[in-house]
Amino acid sequence: MKILNPKINLLEKIKNIFFPFYKKKEIREIFNIFEKDREDERVAMFVGGCVRDYLNNIKVNDIDIATILSPEEIKEKFKKTKIKVIETGIEHGSVTLLNGKFKFEVTTLRKDIKTDGRHAEVSFTDDWQEDSNRRDFTINAIYMDCKGKIFDPQSGVNNLKNNFVKFIGDPVQRIEEDYLRIIRFIRFVLQYNSHIEKSTLEAINTSLVGIKNISKERILNELFKILSLKNFFSITNHKNLQVIFSLIFPELKYLERLSKIKNLSSKFFLKRKILLAIMLIDESNNYEYFCHKYKVSNIIKIKLKDLHKAFLNHQNDKDYFTKNLKKNIFYHGKEKLKELNIIVFFIFKEINFKDYLKISENIGKIKIPKFPYDGNYLLSKNLIEGKKMGLALETLKKVWVDNNYTLTKEQETEIINKLKN
Repeated sequence: MKILNPKINLLEKIKNIFFPFYKKKEIREIFNIFEKDREDERVAMFVGGCVRDYLNNIKVNDIDIATILSPEEIKEKFKKTKIKVIETGIEHGSVTLLNGKFKFEVTTLRKDIKTDGRHAEVSFTDDWQEDSNRRDFTINAIYMDCKGKIFDPQSGVNNLKNNFVKFIGDPVQRIEEDYLRIIRFIRFVLQYNSHIEKSTLEAINTSLVGIKNISKERILNELFKILSLKNFFSITNHKNLQVIFSLIFPELKYLERLSKIKNLSSKFFLKRKILLAIMLIDESNNYEYFCHKYKVSNIIKIKLKDLHKAFLNHQNDKDYFTKNLKKNIFYHGKEKLKELNIIVFFIFKEINFKDYLKISENIGKIKIPKFPYDGNYLLSKNLIEGKKMGLALETLKKVWVDNNYTLTKEQETEIINKLKN
């Protein structure tokens, strides 16, 4: 578990004052090209997360730009420059610009023509107000030009200042345009610790059924963004949000386990895979159904499978983290045991934080010697390569571990001679 650093925002605030992100050379180059021959127009502005993060004194990473230029016009603008243009979603008005190590997602201003809850039919526009009208939340409709001047058609700045996540216009209409916005709403409410208006809660509850029309890939992608929030565990403080989350993700049936973190003196950041394991793992195959339903990557599937197996082994061995700790470290590695220790701490109410820390400390202190035998050594003892050699190595290893990582010459000779015959 990783402790968060409370000084980060202060450092970013200082950086924002003296070195705002929009003054970086690579960014200035992009806007100089956008504004060439059109200096009197509002051609392009930052929008979305980069503006929110800048206003909140958080380090800006992903940079989104909105523009009145069509994708074809953008391509033409950057045609004879060093900037690389990638057609990432040109049919939706989006391209990616690469300038050195900087990547910019650029989207033409749009207005909705028709929506069905999954896809939207849009047309391009040069009207910034219209573009803002089709966005989901007021805090996502804050625009900023390359000089730091804010354009705020939906009063998003005030809502951001007050940590208030509010749909633009009618919540039901916004949700029916794209049901994924319900899950996005959960993410932003957690991120900004926002309260939820009664009308918004009612709109979400009446629209939940529409989520079944969203692709599992989009849902999983949004879930991972939620799990990546540093304060995801605070969902247990939002009972209404917790209910909505559980209705959308019934497989994550142990969400309440995260409430245990409220009893700790510090806040911790848990890795996404560990969070999934805490909410999924029990003695059943619950995690397998989740993996199948959302077609998760093999990396996540294997990790959950390994942690599930480790959990079952722990359940069947009362000395797993005590008398057998050194043996388990040898066979499974320190990293896996540290992860299992976190999971076990959250699963069992009777295990307190001191217990977790003690086991964690013991895992860190133990040093495992290198296994002293290999194939070459056995060849020197006239043991022929093949199944017998493999069996000899496994037997030597087991006896060596069981004897606290020591083996007498007599034991070694006895094991090897038995397999020679």
